[in-house]
Amino acid sequence: ASIMNKLDLLKRLLPGFLPILVFIIVDEIWGTWYGLVVAIGIGVIELGIGFVRKRQVDRFVILDVGLLLALGGVSLLLDNDIFFKLKPGVISLLMTGMIGFSAFSRHNILLQMSQRYMKGIEMNPYQMWMMQQTMKRIFWLLLGYSLLSILSAFIGPKVIWGFLNGPGLFVVMGLYMVMEWWQKKSQNQQLQEEEWVPLVDESGQAKGSAPRSIVHNGSRLLHPVVHLHVFSADGLLLQKRPLHKQIQHGKWDTAVGGHVDAGESIEKALQRETSEEIGLQQLNVQFIKKYVWESAVERELVFVFKTNHKGPFRKADDEVDELRFWSMPEIEANLGKELFTPNLEHEFQNIL
Repeated sequence: ASIMNKLDLLKRLLPGFLPILVFIIVDEIWGTWYGLVVAIGIGVIELGIGFVRKRQVDRFVILDVGLLLALGGVSLLLDNDIFFKLKPGVISLLMTGMIGFSAFSRHNILLQMSQRYMKGIEMNPYQMWMMQQTMKRIFWLLLGYSLLSILSAFIGPKVIWGFLNGPGLFVVMGLYMVMEWWQKKSQNQQLQEEEWVPLVDESGQAKGSAPRSIVHNGSRLLHPVVHLHVFSADGLLLQKRPLHKQIQHGKWDTAVGGHVDAGESIEKALQRETSEEIGLQQLNVQFIKKYVWESAVERELVFVFKTNHKGPFRKADDEVDELRFWSMPEIEANLGKELFTPNLEHEFQNIL
């Protein structure tokens, strides 16, 4: 479906490139003047057809015809076609810059623009992240293509310039999409075997799901987790994270902590994690707060609870290295010494 969407978008954008494609053909046969006139004529016809069909002017075609007229006019006045030959590379470089800005910043202006061509198609945060990764790869591909296009205006035979600025872009993008399809096919088989976790907005509303490895690779996809603080007369119960854990291994953490499974409520997730990690089945809990926590590898919406219980507890051998109560003075004396997880230190002031 992703490849079909890209092909559909490319098909819709093709009319905007038609004037330059027509110019290349006519210029090769009859010369620059005739190529310029015919190409501008094609652009005007496209604008007219678009206005009749949609009652709006296609700004992409206007930009293409405008640059075509400006650079072509300069080339004719100075009797030097270098300005005109630079036009496709300049346009490609501008598009590459727009893609790069969308891909490497939090303001995806390309997605906003493309919604005009993909009405009715909604994407969840994971799909948007995947699109952004694709745009990063396209950025580097188009950057190389744009630089070659500009370079071909100065050196090399005209046929190379004609290929790069005519069918070349579509050949390059076609090969890229085949490679993208093959990569996605292999990747999807691996991801389907993984645990998937739900994605949410900052209010906790569901926004799709994503593989666990993706939410832990720096994607910043917001996903819900639960934390439970267990108190008794002996202090606060903490667990030591095993060394095989990907995040904060070997540090002391909340008594219970874990991801919410896809389709699972916060309450059910808390019951499951409590049973799995410390062996408690029935307990009364108090909700403290929820907050967004960001680290170098993930972004979580944390639901924090607390309870009073003296045990006995049964730790999960594969999830917990050690389980014991810490007195409040003992915890306070070790804050900021890399002994506890950052989450625990952040929550400690809110749970007393």
